[in-house]
Amino acid sequence: MLKRTFSLYALALCAAMAMPASAQDVDTVVATVNGTEITVGHMMVARATLPQQFRDLPDDVLFEGILTQLIQQTLLAQSFEGELPKRATLSLENERRSLTAGEAIEAELQTALTPEALEAAYEARFAGQEAGEEYNASHILVETEEQALAIKADIDGGADFAITAREKSTGPSGPNGGSLGWFGPGMMVPSFEAAVIALDVGEVSNPVQTQFGWHVIILNEVRETALPDLEAVRPELEEQLRTDAVNARIEVLREAATVDQSAAEGVDPAIIKDLELLE
Repeated sequence: MLKRTFSLYALALCAAMAMPASAQDVDTVVATVNGTEITVGHMMVARATLPQQFRDLPDDVLFEGILTQLIQQTLLAQSFEGELPKRATLSLENERRSLTAGEAIEAELQTALTPEALEAAYEARFAGQEAGEEYNASHILVETEEQALAIKADIDGGADFAITAREKSTGPSGPNGGSLGWFGPGMMVPSFEAAVIALDVGEVSNPVQTQFGWHVIILNEVRETALPDLEAVRPELEEQLRTDAVNARIEVLREAATVDQSAAEGVDPAIIKDLELLE
């Protein structure tokens, strides 16, 4: 009878040891410290708060390190006697408030970040907009109109624009042959933009004055710009939907609540820097 009992126990133990990883969950106990349980869930939360360089460690190394830390923290916490200091209790209150508020936000976002809401936000952002043009241009910047006219004459006479820009332009793009790269409407000062739009590809402008000086411009290329598709702007739209949803929810809650912050008017704002008061 004793032999049969032992065999059944051994089989059960082997079965437990062979349990697949899928049978483990956040409540799986990985250690106990004087009766206090440490679970897989505790380790998950601890890992999530680590800097990325630690999270990238091999699983076995990270598992052992986190478990050791949680055991040590549990031992130290159990050894503490007396009441927690004020700073600790206030920190715990703030942490609980923050985490609970975060859960309320997540619940709100479940209904805010829907495919229909994203589509509506996309339509609202780009409704009525059409594809436009972008320009690739180079320029030579000098101080006076006379200098600009002389440069224009040199280029019309066959001088290479990029080489002339490197030699004579006072602008930051000079060392790069005067290249400004691609830009769209509204990215340049109005007089400069108007001069670029008026040019044909390969044409060199007459001197153009801006607040920066006098420019001689060459239009290198023009390309059509299409409106971005929804996937390209999804992160931006989702962030806007999150912000709008949270702000709207807070506004509803505030209107329904009794919030009295009049007592704050008599408090010196500098007091929140005096951490010695927490001791």
